[in-house]
Amino acid sequence: MEIDFRHDGDEGRVTVTCVPNDDPVAVGKSEEARGFPVCTATVAYPGIGYRAVFGWVQLVCSTDNASKGRAFEMDPLRFFEDSPAPYCWYGITPLLFDAPSRDDRRRLEWLAHSFLAVAPREPDAQKRVVPLLGFSWGFVIGEDGIIVLRPVEQLEAGEWNDHVPYLRDCYPGWQFSEAVPGLSL
Repeated sequence: MEIDFRHDGDEGRVTVTCVPNDDPVAVGKSEEARGFPVCTATVAYPGIGYRAVFGWVQLVCSTDNASKGRAFEMDPLRFFEDSPAPYCWYGITPLLFDAPSRDDRRRLEWLAHSFLAVAPREPDAQKRVVPLLGFSWGFVIGEDGIIVLRPVEQLEAGEWNDHVPYLRDCYPGWQFSEAVPGLSL
């Protein structure tokens, strides 16, 4: 899937792929991860340097998370678990990469909302998160242990806005701009 966005007067594009993990070792996982999804989102943007600094905010709703699938929660990578920032990836045209898995294959529903965002460069706005686009992806493990990948779908502004109160609670030192209703991110 390709999703276009506009930032700082330039057009950009994110290309998202979500495929079964056919080579777990190649992506740093164990053999148990075979068949689970590998999601990548590549940012193409003509701006360079500080103009091309973006971040990915990802939330997950899973039947094995703290809410038992009733709510979305932050999805930090294990090595960024205690990060004071809401981003799972951040940098100059950062690649979003995720390869979730479980050691056993019990019934499970897992859905991610991934958002490309930017922090304005003004000194007083550096801890403000402004969404540019979003997409959902995930997987389901059936009663039979078979993993089925969910299709990648573009998210609308309202889906970001639904997460804003939770994000503000999790990161009180940050500001989260709402997306304009009725428009794609």
